[in-house]
Amino acid sequence: MKATSATPSTSAPVAHNALPPPSATSNARSSRIAPHSHIKGLGLTSDGLGAPDGAGFIGQTNAREACGVVVDLVKSRKFSGRALLLVGAPGTGKTALALAVSHELGTKVPFCPMVGSEVYSTEVKKTEVLAESFRRAIGLRIKETKEVYEGEVTELTPAESENPLSGYGKTVSHVIVGLKTVKGTKQLRLDPTIYEAILKEKIVVGDVIYVEANTGAVKRVGRSDAYASSYDLESETYVPLPKGDVHKRKELVQDVTLGDLDAANARPQGGQDIMSVMGSLVKSGRTEVTDKLRREVNKVVKGYVDQGVAEVVPGVVFIDEVHMLDIECFTYLNALLESPMAPTVILATNRGNALVRGTTDIVSPHGVPVDLLDRCLIVKTDGYNREQIGKVVQLRANVEGLKLGSGVLERIAEEGERGSMRYALQLLTPASILAGLSGRSQIEVEDIGEMNELFLDAKTSATNIGADGGFDGGKMW
Repeated sequence: MKATSATPSTSAPVAHNALPPPSATSNARSSRIAPHSHIKGLGLTSDGLGAPDGAGFIGQTNAREACGVVVDLVKSRKFSGRALLLVGAPGTGKTALALAVSHELGTKVPFCPMVGSEVYSTEVKKTEVLAESFRRAIGLRIKETKEVYEGEVTELTPAESENPLSGYGKTVSHVIVGLKTVKGTKQLRLDPTIYEAILKEKIVVGDVIYVEANTGAVKRVGRSDAYASSYDLESETYVPLPKGDVHKRKELVQDVTLGDLDAANARPQGGQDIMSVMGSLVKSGRTEVTDKLRREVNKVVKGYVDQGVAEVVPGVVFIDEVHMLDIECFTYLNALLESPMAPTVILATNRGNALVRGTTDIVSPHGVPVDLLDRCLIVKTDGYNREQIGKVVQLRANVEGLKLGSGVLERIAEEGERGSMRYALQLLTPASILAGLSGRSQIEVEDIGEMNELFLDAKTSATNIGADGGFDGGKMW
């Protein structure tokens, strides 16, 4: 079998395992293109209706509109402790829908994805893995108003004095820092410990900083834009001159999750002796968090919320292949959904009627117990027709920078309808390599035909299995 070319060429034919000739763009940086890198959102209009093609999605209009309603409920914090179940055949876009939901929610809402088989760990219990995921999906936005001195550094002068402990050398007695804002300037006389923090932050004249009045903590914001040069690429971050007075009250916002607080409090604080250090090195990296500790963290968080210092932000837990959980995990999942601090849960499965894992006689729709199904809103994803498969293939070809010749799109769409859309998409990159070996810049129909000779789709491979389970009538077994 030999690579063929649509145009005559005087060069010798190239074998399949030969390396392609170096191109002019071989030195350009190339990044890996993930299977769902073209998904940018749900592609809904302002009315919440799904456009036929939008934000990287082709089809699945009803499923996208349903997920849009869930996104609105999550943003309004009216869907906490509830579950959404995405069901459909393999390759119909269930994971893509979950990723689109995360795009729509933005970076401020925690989104914690996992696969059902992740719970089977030798380090911690199955229920602990689920509990950790739920806690990481609940955000805590801490708002604190602090008294700060903020401005551009115009002066940085350490004042030295004789060392009182010995007659040799000098020590820093204080430091004079001049700060400037749009409204005015101010000169500060600061403690020598603050000067050490300034040196650690590598602050120089022209930097914009703020110093907390209560704690003396120093933070470098960036370089003043008055020092910006005309270079196209620079390592510095330039910020405008702060407005208002140098001495002001500033609101600082910090985002953490309950999982972060659990981990910080569960980690034992060892001593500084050599045995404690060695013990921390050999200790397992994963620590189970007790229910008692979580209750204590919840109590502290509730106190912050009551004082108005913090705000709870319920996020989303996405569990793909949820049928891989067993009956114990499903029972614990019910309890987690009923807890006061529960995030929104999105589940996905491609099973029909299936045996619930961990049992021998319970067959349930989608492999999920009926009591958990009763808590879920269920969204079904539809299959793709030939036209939609063609649009998806064209979209992926554009993302991967591949050129398709005449009739190639129709041929790949036909293969996708006969086999599966995933198989059709997987033909693109190998076909482009074969076209490159043949000296062409675009994929032709004969490249797709040769790929079908080299590779099998799942349905074709299944037809090659004999009645007794072996290949070609049992010759292999």
